[in-house]
Amino acid sequence: MEMSVIGTNAGKVWTYLNQKQSFTDILEIKFNLNFSNTELYLALGWLAREGKIIITEQENTLVVKLK
Repeated sequence: MEMSVIGTNAGKVWTYLNQKQSFTDILEIKFNLNFSNTELYLALGWLAREGKIIITEQENTLVVKLK
C-alpha cells in the first residue's frame, strides 16, 4: 500500500474522530469508513506515531479518540 493512501486514510479517521469527540470503538470506525483491517490499523498507526490519538481498552474493546 502506498504511503499516500495510508496518509489519506489517516485523514479520514482523524475527520471521523473529530466529529465524534469521544472514545470510539475501532470497529465502528472500520465499518463506517468501509476500511479493511489493514487500512484501519495502518491509519491508526500513522495517527499514533504523530501523537494525535489515544488508544485504550474499555471492556475488552479497543477504543480511540483524538488527543
